[in-house]
Amino acid sequence: MKLTFTASAWSLALLLAAGEASAQSVLKYVNPNIGTAHSRWFFYTPAAVPYGMAKLAPSTNGHYGNASGWEAVGYDTRQNSIEGFVHFHEWQVGGVSFMPTTGELRVKPGDLDGPATGYRSRFDRKNQVAEPGYYRVLLDDYGITAELTATKRVGFHRYTFPKNDQAHLILDIGNTQGESGEVTDASIRMVDATHVEGYVSTYPKYVKTYDPSGKVNMYFYGEISKAPASVGAFTAAGIQEKQNSATGKGAGLFLNYRTNAQEKIELKVGLSYTSIANAKANLQAEARSLTFEQARTAAQATWQRELSKIAVEGPDEQNKTKFYTGLFHALLGRGIASDVDGAYPKHGGQVGQLVASGSGPKPEFINTDAIWGGYWNLTQLWALSYPEWYGNYVNTELQLYRDKGWFGDGIANSEYISGVGTNFVGLAVAGAYQVGIRNYDVNLAYEAVRANELNYRNRAFGSGKMDVKAFTQYGYVPFKEEYKQYQGEWYKTDSTGSYFSNSHTLEYSYSAFAAAQMAKSLGKKADYERLIKLSNGWKAILNPQSKLMQPKLADGTFASNFKPFEPWRGFQEGNAMQYTFYVPQNPAGLIAALGRDKFNNRLDSIFTASAKTGFGGGKEIDAFAGVNAIYNHGNQPCLHISWLFNFSGQPWLTQKWTRQICDEFYGTEPIHGYGYGQDEDQGQLGSWYVITALGLFDVKGFTDARPIIELGSPIFSKSTIQLGNQKKLVIEAKNTSKQNLYVQSAELNGKPLANCWLYRDELMKGGKLVFTMGPQPNKTWGSKTPPPSAQ
Repeated sequence: MKLTFTASAWSLALLLAAGEASAQSVLKYVNPNIGTAHSRWFFYTPAAVPYGMAKLAPSTNGHYGNASGWEAVGYDTRQNSIEGFVHFHEWQVGGVSFMPTTGELRVKPGDLDGPATGYRSRFDRKNQVAEPGYYRVLLDDYGITAELTATKRVGFHRYTFPKNDQAHLILDIGNTQGESGEVTDASIRMVDATHVEGYVSTYPKYVKTYDPSGKVNMYFYGEISKAPASVGAFTAAGIQEKQNSATGKGAGLFLNYRTNAQEKIELKVGLSYTSIANAKANLQAEARSLTFEQARTAAQATWQRELSKIAVEGPDEQNKTKFYTGLFHALLGRGIASDVDGAYPKHGGQVGQLVASGSGPKPEFINTDAIWGGYWNLTQLWALSYPEWYGNYVNTELQLYRDKGWFGDGIANSEYISGVGTNFVGLAVAGAYQVGIRNYDVNLAYEAVRANELNYRNRAFGSGKMDVKAFTQYGYVPFKEEYKQYQGEWYKTDSTGSYFSNSHTLEYSYSAFAAAQMAKSLGKKADYERLIKLSNGWKAILNPQSKLMQPKLADGTFASNFKPFEPWRGFQEGNAMQYTFYVPQNPAGLIAALGRDKFNNRLDSIFTASAKTGFGGGKEIDAFAGVNAIYNHGNQPCLHISWLFNFSGQPWLTQKWTRQICDEFYGTEPIHGYGYGQDEDQGQLGSWYVITALGLFDVKGFTDARPIIELGSPIFSKSTIQLGNQKKLVIEAKNTSKQNLYVQSAELNGKPLANCWLYRDELMKGGKLVFTMGPQPNKTWGSKTPPPSAQ
């Protein structure tokens, strides 16, 4: 049953809410404040629904912008004043900030170290409530209680004022917010006494770099419950009294009121990336007659339904908090960009119209950060219980391929914003095909997947993989030391090679494998043979003496001055110690190349050492804190490594280390949430916790022609999963506890499992998977027959 937010569907929302009320609510286990030190722009957006366009949240520092384009910005638990409540929160997308105030009119947000310099207000976190679908805070400087909630495309505000003859609503439109970059144009006007409309155009840093002719437009149409006594405007040039419109940089309006004690003023704001008319249509379709309370109830009923697709039981409340907060971030991370009528933003401010193809639900167009590493968390979670969102992801990328000729690893309103310069979209699409998600044109999908791996002529810079020609020519990407800095462009990549040559070689080898398996499934033998040969490119850069991946020059010699722990040189966001294990497509081949004993001893010693620093960068608050460590769970390249012991005959070490990572890397505090200030990347680390806590994983990201599931150490005594095919899977872990983390035996639907893996299609039939757990490893269980590494 799908919940929509039209007025006619309000009775449905009430029925759903009433049904959920009889069951134990999982919302109490979601704590949006976890990990809010050094968190990214999307991260703290509680007033939203899953995958919503409207993601309302308080901002402590959003107007400061983001000089690097990607760093933490928006809300930080270490800051104690709020400058506004912002509507749009996506990777490289942010804007439209509202703020209620009283007293002297101010139209600048002011400074963090001097709140009185602007309209920002101090607040006390004891007076703050953040829940899935709802946010509330008391603004101390004004005595105003602010509340936020949302439907998919409509943001709701409710402000409770004190008695005051100088009350204001500041509608700050034309200024930088979060990652949005420079504002190039803005407009806002009162349509009548209680309606406001406008837009803002921005030029984010990563659009400027990867898709320079692109732009990001945001539109809104708002309804206000009370007409203001007067209206004024402001721009970067200053205040214009008694004006009801403003245009250009710094544009905004101030609405003046006389309020009584406890008087409530509410706003409903329809959003769109295509036009003001569509923002208004979205508002009318989803929220025409909804009250704030009705919207909040419906939003929280939606969260209850979606989070409850995986119901976990057990005595450890802290683990439930980690689990459901991780799932919350996974379902929050990417947001729809299409309107209720299927309009979506195309390149350069154009508007397209989605056309459904294939079977299944009508797709939505979504904005997304890079899928880099997402096949070790997000796509596996989507495939398990949320296949409609995997389908939306694939359909979005195929629409981009139709429109622009290439996939885009990260996209903001159809603009390329990769950030990592590679492109794993083909791998993710191939994985979707292999798990049976096919609500798209399969032939077009394969064409695009193949092109992503093999084509380089006229390749768009923002589509990444600009060294595909070199990879297909040499079988590896040659290392270019001189490209560390090139005419001001860091870490250059072109048709002759890259400064990130080794990580690219390993990544392209893996994605070539995924494309090869899709080719094989579709009977394309010649393509399969070419791609499967490229999937072994990793062998070219493995130094047989050191048994480490080492940068290699175009002449076939290894680069000198090699330092295994040195980050960046040859390896994006990592080092040789981390990346040497990056052969997920062929673990058996890597184990044979290193020697099984050496492989196991080295890998086990890596985790023993990294446990001392919390499996990341220790307590240093920085996204790259672990980039030069021996293992770094705070970043994508390492996320499959702890599962490799299943392939090397020691599955008990996968059980040990995955459990310890869950216990120690993940926390339940604002600062210790995902490591210490490490990068959640739109729900990836949260998704990893969810699937690992269930004891289910695939290092290949479901790219095998017949995908598998590896088995780990389930944390919860019972997990009931609503599978994407509408069947139910129950996972029982008898005797599981912090000490009883080792699998003694397992069975599926009453039949003993001798292996630490099974084929995914067997699992997706549903039924009951039972583990018996104990405090010591059973070294005979699951160690005889490793998961397949067939090429």
